[in-house]
Amino acid sequence: MGARHKSVMVNPHTQEERTTDRDSMLLANAPAHSASDTLANALQQVRQQSVAYCEPLALEDYGLQAVAETSPPKWHLAHTSWFFETFILKPFANGYSVFHPQFEYLFNSYYNGIGEQFPRPSRGLLSRPTVAEVLAYREHVDRAMLALLEALEHPQRETILTRTLLGIHHEHQHQELFFTDIKFSLHINPLTPAYRQAPVPWQQGACPDHGWLAFDGGLSECGAGVNEPFVFDNETPRHRVWLEPFSLARSLVTNDAFLAFVEDGGYRNPALWLADGWAEVRQHGWQHPLYWRQRDNQWFEYTLHGEQPLDPHRPVCHLSAYEADAFARWAGARLPTEFEWEHAAAGQSVSGQFVDSAHLQPLSGGGDGPLQDLFGSVWEWTSSAYSPYPGFRMAEGAIGEYNGKFMCNQLVLRGGSCVSDRRHIRASYRNFFYPRDRWQFSGLRLARDQG
Repeated sequence: MGARHKSVMVNPHTQEERTTDRDSMLLANAPAHSASDTLANALQQVRQQSVAYCEPLALEDYGLQAVAETSPPKWHLAHTSWFFETFILKPFANGYSVFHPQFEYLFNSYYNGIGEQFPRPSRGLLSRPTVAEVLAYREHVDRAMLALLEALEHPQRETILTRTLLGIHHEHQHQELFFTDIKFSLHINPLTPAYRQAPVPWQQGACPDHGWLAFDGGLSECGAGVNEPFVFDNETPRHRVWLEPFSLARSLVTNDAFLAFVEDGGYRNPALWLADGWAEVRQHGWQHPLYWRQRDNQWFEYTLHGEQPLDPHRPVCHLSAYEADAFARWAGARLPTEFEWEHAAAGQSVSGQFVDSAHLQPLSGGGDGPLQDLFGSVWEWTSSAYSPYPGFRMAEGAIGEYNGKFMCNQLVLRGGSCVSDRRHIRASYRNFFYPRDRWQFSGLRLARDQG
């Protein structure tokens, strides 16, 4: 999951009603020729999964929105349905009848090419439509989508399949945002409620490998390759970059390492901070990572499984880029660039801790490559500005709003997290958030120059 619904990426964080070959820019290698029934199965699976993720919620939880950056669970369920209705059913399904004429306004996230949007900070005030009505909306959209996918002779069949695949990955992004948003909204409750009970027994993090892995650098290729079945437009085009020799830490920074930074006065030393980061520290009174709490000289961490004792070996998470950068400077290192990270990830299998583990708090020691937890566990901040690759062009119309218009003032994160779907993550995936953002499952891996 960028700083909207992304990477929206995706960020979040999208499509116009016109049909054009430039739709393929968003899905560079999407297999539009793939069988409709295969895509229909994938669609049903992701749609059912979103509803299943909400099953642990109480009815009162569906409308929670603690801050403007988060969205209520009910809104996520509705918006992902709006996406299929707006960009596939309305332009391509003959005789399609919208579920409610006002839903285009209520559940439009940021697509100015579609029309006005209900104010984002007020989404939690929408007691109506009810949860039951939103679920009925999803069923209405799902029936129409499956019927459309069965229309094998539709003149716009390839565009329909391409956009359906995009919608599936868009919903994966919102599933991740569901977890990050509900965690923030629940954590402000003094009762420290759990979204779901932890796996039994509560797993302890593995002791990390504190070594370094050296890379020679040189000319490297970055960006999505031709063999990826799906990519977002911000991962393209593939291009060459020059890398100086560098090293990456074999493991993610852990809670015990970050606690040493806290206890050494890291949050009180302006010399460690970028100017904007120090302003955030002073304005918001940051003294430790989000969700850390100290009580009776013992540290605890709020998780989706409720409050737990701070595990020293787990990866530190819910850091802003400013905190990650300050820690790296304190440790005599730096954040990697996104190109260094991707160079290291090239050819590595996407293995690690993802949402299918049912353990919704980062663990260490995952993956089967030389770098632990390269994929999954926590999103890894990089020092790279979220900007277009050489040769990138935004698609025309609303479709180009999906990623391109957010290429300003944000930083890139890589690798996925414990609430990402492993089918959605790849080495070229670029997540992006503002450097002040802390509510995502974001951590860091140290880098340093050689020589």
